[in-house]
Amino acid sequence: MELVHTRSIGPRHGLMPTTKSSSTQMNSMTRVDIALFNGFALPKIAALIEIFHKANALSASQRGGRARYDVSLLSAAGGRIASSSSMFVWTDSVESHRGTNDTHLLFIAGGSGVQHARRDDRLATWLRRRHPFSEIVHPIAEGRDLLEAAGLPSRYCPLLYTEERRAGWSLSDAPAAVATALRIIEEDLGAELARQVADSVAPQTASPFGVSIVHSPTPQVSEKILASARWLEANVDRPVSIDAAAQVAAMSERNFLRRFKSEIGMTPSDYLLRARLNLSCRMLVESRLPIDKIARRCGIGSGGQLAKLFRKYLATTPTDYRLRKETPPDALS
Repeated sequence: MELVHTRSIGPRHGLMPTTKSSSTQMNSMTRVDIALFNGFALPKIAALIEIFHKANALSASQRGGRARYDVSLLSAAGGRIASSSSMFVWTDSVESHRGTNDTHLLFIAGGSGVQHARRDDRLATWLRRRHPFSEIVHPIAEGRDLLEAAGLPSRYCPLLYTEERRAGWSLSDAPAAVATALRIIEEDLGAELARQVADSVAPQTASPFGVSIVHSPTPQVSEKILASARWLEANVDRPVSIDAAAQVAAMSERNFLRRFKSEIGMTPSDYLLRARLNLSCRMLVESRLPIDKIARRCGIGSGGQLAKLFRKYLATTPTDYRLRKETPPDALS
């Protein structure tokens, strides 16, 4: 299945700053709607909630402002919804949830209960009603099956893509929801606050291949090289050429290779491989997708090639890694 990436609406339509004044941007409210169903995968949803709540807390403590993000957990009927790990969260019903004139971001959970949720007309009807007014519509793993059932396309964060990518290329998989949330916070509240949020969220740092330079940049990394690193991470599911990455940085290929290695500490090819392996590790823990499908969505090609890389770098197999890392997630309040 392949979904077409549609252009986003609203202030995040482009990469350049909007014409809003800084005070208007700081005081506006963003509504974060998260659609859940029984059997949803808890870890990614818990990370999203933590990210936006942490951003609210840091913004209030450092800038004396009100909360920037209002997070709503929604389900077809409302009430208690059970995750795949039998943790319960409380939700509002989609039928009682009304949109506002504020910016809306919509995340749709993935998980084992998606096939049952596909048959729930209440959820599909609400998605069709909410979709046109949501600046971002981001399905998580199997959550895009719900969009497909409702006949709707995803609408990913354009800040994670180049102009060419945003013009309508097909995507085989969504960018990471956590990366999307952090990128939105970076634009809304600044890179330093986004870095503090990223440092406080365990799912973003719990990787055997190290912390992404995109979320924890060092002073020696220039904006051009950081942009190219961000582009590499957003394109892990596609064949990537060095020339294309160099164009993102507006450099010649030779100068780009030299600058990237000097500032990041590894070649662009090594960085891309690390990003792909990081994503595969997260997907192994946070989804029930087969190994072969995870490999393809991470740009690695096949389950056999992914197993070869895991044996080389982690001295284990993808299946054993998944079993070893599956730990009960924290409860949501």
